[in-house]
Amino acid sequence: MSTDELTGVQALERAAPGLPLRPGQVERREFEYVRHGTRSFMINFDVVSGQVVCPSCGPTRTEADFLAHIRQTVASDPTATRWHFVADNLNTHCSESLVRYVAEVESLSEASLGIKEKRGILQSMATRAAFLSEATHRIVFHYTPKHGSWLNQVEIWLGILVRKLLRRGSFTSVEDLRDQVLAFIAYFNRTMAKPYKWTYQGKPLHV
Repeated sequence: MSTDELTGVQALERAAPGLPLRPGQVERREFEYVRHGTRSFMINFDVVSGQVVCPSCGPTRTEADFLAHIRQTVASDPTATRWHFVADNLNTHCSESLVRYVAEVESLSEASLGIKEKRGILQSMATRAAFLSEATHRIVFHYTPKHGSWLNQVEIWLGILVRKLLRRGSFTSVEDLRDQVLAFIAYFNRTMAKPYKWTYQGKPLHV
């Protein structure tokens, strides 16, 4: 699962309907709008099937929100023997609560984790990330290099969401925003989902 968040998504309602395409005229959108608040989306992109799996939506993107998102994703398929999550280096992606959850899944004692900012696995972001990256665990996190979050394939999908829905949409409430995004995900999974094929060959880039 390639995982990331799209935060601060605004539910903007256009003050007037847009004008559709006509011969010699591009589509035009009303520039005045009414704000109805924001929502944050947490998205899993299955790199094998190309589908979006177990999306989450809420008013915030906190440590607790991300943990709930991971719990929900893992619970969606009890038959899976191992989960691999590709994520960037955001602090909520290697939090204390996430370490405690993985330790619980691995039947490790809390005493073996140490104390946050003092010692043991919980001591720092680096020690927590190392624990969460352990390949023998049932839930494994793979962190993209710093300044390399573009390597996370979910970023490609989030660009599609922005271009095809969010930038062009009109939303009467945050609930309408959530419903339209979930409807778009269902449509995408049904009609457009496919694995992405990397075209970059790993050659150095020259100016």
